[in-house]
Amino acid sequence: MINNDFYNIILAFFTAFAITFLTIPVIIKIAKAKKLFDFPDKRKIHVRNIPTLGGLAIFLGFVFAMTFFTKFIYYCHIQYFTSSLIIISVIGIKDDVIGLSPIKKAIGQIFAASIVVIWGDLRIVSFYNIFGIMELPYVISVIFSIFTILVIINAYNLIDGINGLATSMGIIASTAFGIMFFLTGINYQQSILAFSLAGALFGFLKFNITPAKIFMGDTGSMVVGFIISFLSIEFLELNNTKESIIFSSFSIPLIAMSFMFLPLYDLVRVFCIRLWNNRSPFKADQNHLHHMLLKLGLSHMFSTFVLSLFACLLITLALTFHKYGNYKVGLILLSTCLFFTFILYLLIKRNGTSTLNGK
Repeated sequence: MINNDFYNIILAFFTAFAITFLTIPVIIKIAKAKKLFDFPDKRKIHVRNIPTLGGLAIFLGFVFAMTFFTKFIYYCHIQYFTSSLIIISVIGIKDDVIGLSPIKKAIGQIFAASIVVIWGDLRIVSFYNIFGIMELPYVISVIFSIFTILVIINAYNLIDGINGLATSMGIIASTAFGIMFFLTGINYQQSILAFSLAGALFGFLKFNITPAKIFMGDTGSMVVGFIISFLSIEFLELNNTKESIIFSSFSIPLIAMSFMFLPLYDLVRVFCIRLWNNRSPFKADQNHLHHMLLKLGLSHMFSTFVLSLFACLLITLALTFHKYGNYKVGLILLSTCLFFTFILYLLIKRNGTSTLNGK
């Protein structure tokens, strides 16, 4: 028999979708009137002025659905999560409108993450025997949890480089988390959060496909990254309870990581390339996976489709081989990504292509 929580999940999805979908045209109109554009430059791919602040619509759709359908009295972390989410969105809006230095953005992100981790006490408390480590000391747990949130936020921020990509990566991760939370059968509130985000992103996607009418901006990518990071830690800690274990406990970290493995892999890869070339890891370039696909002549949307399909493949591999534990699953995922990157590199070298297919 289907319970009320299932209906709340469905309603949350469509409510977030509707609010976001209906809000975006208004934001586009305001952005054009106030000239709030993402202007083209030599390091960007788009060739025309495109309104930003699409992330504000995602934020509004998500928050409305979350507030309306989540049972706050059963969800002890929600007040801290909401406070942090508001801070993240304010940082993103300010960066989209007037610009913020990387240092100021990092300070704001650390503060927002600290609210959830320290005051909300939502922490990664175990390494699940990775490197032979189980339970983490409190201070290490706090530092590592804040670091994890920052990494995931910036992974989604950096992958937001072509039409629909960050949106699609967010949809894949949030849907995967939503399904997993629902399957635990313990507490459906996390599933409502996940599907609220998925609904908001689906509502945004129509306006972000080529030709894009609006970008999500830092507001959107940071909000998406923060929500995904929150869900990932919730997933890890939810599986510390015996009643909710649905996988081998020692495979949980890689299961969670597989839902966002592609953005994380791309983040680490480009940082390593920049450091290898004696450049700041925070200085933007055109070495991301989506840039490689554009160099092969693929369109924005087909590049997004390829990477989305690949992200789904990684999740499928992790779920298929989860019984083999973290090390083997991690090796499978990393080897698959490296092989994919190597193939792209060979194709680019063979074709002699170096310019991007900008749209």
